[in-house]
Amino acid sequence: MTKLKGILLTEGMHGMISQVEGLAKALDIDFSHHKVELKHFWKLIPPRLTPLSNISFKEIKTSDFDIIISCGRKSVIPSIYLKKISKKKIYNIHIQDPKVNYDFFDLIVAPEHDGISSSNIINTKGAIHYLTDSEIKDNSDYLKSFIKNDERKIFAFIMGGPNKYYDYSTKNMKRIFSTLYNLNKKQNFQLVIIPSMRTPKNTIQYAKEFFGESHTVIENIDKKAYLSALALAEYIIVTCDSSSMISEAALTGKPIYIANILPKKNDRRFQKFRNLFRELNITRNLGEPFESWSYEKLDETNRVAKIIKERINL
Repeated sequence: MTKLKGILLTEGMHGMISQVEGLAKALDIDFSHHKVELKHFWKLIPPRLTPLSNISFKEIKTSDFDIIISCGRKSVIPSIYLKKISKKKIYNIHIQDPKVNYDFFDLIVAPEHDGISSSNIINTKGAIHYLTDSEIKDNSDYLKSFIKNDERKIFAFIMGGPNKYYDYSTKNMKRIFSTLYNLNKKQNFQLVIIPSMRTPKNTIQYAKEFFGESHTVIENIDKKAYLSALALAEYIIVTCDSSSMISEAALTGKPIYIANILPKKNDRRFQKFRNLFRELNITRNLGEPFESWSYEKLDETNRVAKIIKERINL
């Protein structure tokens, strides 16, 4: 049977790419990824006030496709428009709250902490993503040539980056680094620090200076290093700004500590997400008494894909 063809629409951010590609792979469709670029004026206008036409975005060159998977505010109108002008039946699936009439989409995949519901909405615990168990295992040896070859257990520290809620100031980073330093004095672990595309260069450099030669800081964006760290670590620490990476880490079933940063503004949605993961026994806060625990691995991507296949007869 010929695979269905899909187009993926995002504004190009890692968290969004992870979600659309993860769902496309779980649905087992052939796909191509297209970065959405809004025209200048329309960058300021919310989707609910934007015309359902191609006036607001730059041309998206597509060939034949059966499914649209979009994620993020910028991709809402392009997804609706491409479905509207198609000469055949197209399924469009949006990830996250589109903040327009839900009926414009066949299905919407939204995390519980978004607080939206409808007959065509599938709610998830955290974010879906593109990581798989097999991919993590296949890359487990990658970091062995980078890390110190000793008997210490490995703690992976996954860093996101600044956004409108959280500031990666030296003061904030020093607070997190000092907590890790004090914990290390009691637990004697090797820290493996993995940056993301959003991590500032000066934060990576500060981590190198702070932790010195006895720990490992990966300086470049390296997916294999990220996967290997998840495989090798006994404990995982993730900064509070990235719901996507916290969700990805939950696929491992390993204890996850959240490195909190004082918010610059109301971060209620982030707090709801983190509270849910704590209730599911997935996370603790860095700085709380150190302990070990277990939970059932969280694989929302494949759970959601199974529901979608049933709904649209894939």
